[in-house]
Amino acid sequence: MDESGDSGRPQPGAGGTAPGTDPGNGRPKRPAEPGGGLLMGRPFGVPVYVAPSWFVVAALITWVFGGQLDRVLPELGGARYLVALFFAMAFYASVLVHELAHTVAALHYKLPVRRIQLQFFGGVSEIEKESETPGREFVLAFVGPLLSLVLGGVFYGAMQFVEPGTVPGVLLAGLMISNLIVAAFNLLPGLPLDGGRMLRAVVWKITGKPMSGTIAAAWVGRGLAVVVLVGLPLLTHTGTLGGSAQDIGGVETVMDALLAAILAGIIWTGAGNSLRMARLREHLPDLRARTLTRRAVPVESATPLSEALRRANEAGARALVVVDGQGRPKGVVREAAIVGVPEHRRPWVAVSGLAQDLTDGMKVPAELAGEALLDRLKATPATEYLVVEETGEIYGVLSTADVERAFVKAMARPET
Repeated sequence: MDESGDSGRPQPGAGGTAPGTDPGNGRPKRPAEPGGGLLMGRPFGVPVYVAPSWFVVAALITWVFGGQLDRVLPELGGARYLVALFFAMAFYASVLVHELAHTVAALHYKLPVRRIQLQFFGGVSEIEKESETPGREFVLAFVGPLLSLVLGGVFYGAMQFVEPGTVPGVLLAGLMISNLIVAAFNLLPGLPLDGGRMLRAVVWKITGKPMSGTIAAAWVGRGLAVVVLVGLPLLTHTGTLGGSAQDIGGVETVMDALLAAILAGIIWTGAGNSLRMARLREHLPDLRARTLTRRAVPVESATPLSEALRRANEAGARALVVVDGQGRPKGVVREAAIVGVPEHRRPWVAVSGLAQDLTDGMKVPAELAGEALLDRLKATPATEYLVVEETGEIYGVLSTADVERAFVKAMARPET
């Protein structure tokens, strides 16, 4: 299954430490590369990972396809599992081509792609920003199933040059059918599938509201999850596939029901996540540096912590900024460091020892808001940032903890 699309913003944690920050001293670390399994390569500069769950499904495909080969080509003997393993790898190579189609389209539209991950039910292209127009959203979603359809046609064409009933013939037939299934499944009109993103784009175009498109496609996705949960086991054991209602029962029925439950759960969860992320984006403009900033008082580096806190309390401030003799900001005193100093030691501890030196990335314009604000914080992870006016005057200090609480508040709002 393909779940390409926006991966959304990194979720805030429960504490006050920014992702990628050393909680011991609050100093920014070099951002870690996105993980998610075994790194296989970097086509177009985008890392491709194979998740541990892929090995489980590869083994399952090898076992199931190997059993089918035993009926079609019994002369293979034990070698049928090697052929089946090759099929599993070729199938996921097709899934990778599907995901690369999304990636190339996203890069064409200047949308950053964090990574591609191959996992249990297919692949995920983690695109970090939303398409700017419904037309781009539609194209971005459609290119994946389109490439799967093209691959199905390529494998069908290759079948014309091999003998049916041979290893190449069986492999090509299997790859043709599997790619057509991938294309058809992903064209179903419900999030998080590609067809759901296409439906979202259509509703967005008609209503002019991306949120309306997300709501419609997400609820259709939830409906699809129910249909899969109930319909897939029945479809497998009815006359549609050559069976009868009396055949229901046994290990195969349990396996079909389990597969349907897992697949339905993934679709339902993906649809819900799409709703939550869309709601969060809708409220992103509410995240404004100016409104989230704590009032701060300037103190010189040699000022004892107790004296600095006294000044802050008198001014009704909640943050400290270390300045030089000319009043220029040099650092921000970390809240976590203050808490870690016992009260009886505070008259003997200078604020300079608790401050994080300012870098250009830690100076945030007071008017920064929404996605631009999040991008700035993501580019330079820290626990506190200096917020400045256009004139360079100190406005206050922005705490990552306050931004996280604003995230949580936005996420906690009831679903539409």
